[in-house]
Amino acid sequence: MKLNKTDEQVIAALKESKELTLAELTEKTEVPSKKVFKSLRKLFEHEMIDSKARKYRLITDKPPTKGKSEN
Repeated sequence: MKLNKTDEQVIAALKESKELTLAELTEKTEVPSKKVFKSLRKLFEHEMIDSKARKYRLITDKPPTKGKSEN
């Protein structure tokens, strides 16, 4: 998985603050909430973050390194 600029900003903000809501992440990264939400969904699907009571926190800052399918 390749991280884009928004993903990196979200990860950096979560490293700094431990737990943040979507609104707090939007404010901290200065990225529109729609882009932040897309990034959160991507990071959640790749098990890099988790959430509890609408607060997101970082599990790992390293993206999974899954190889391409071997044909």
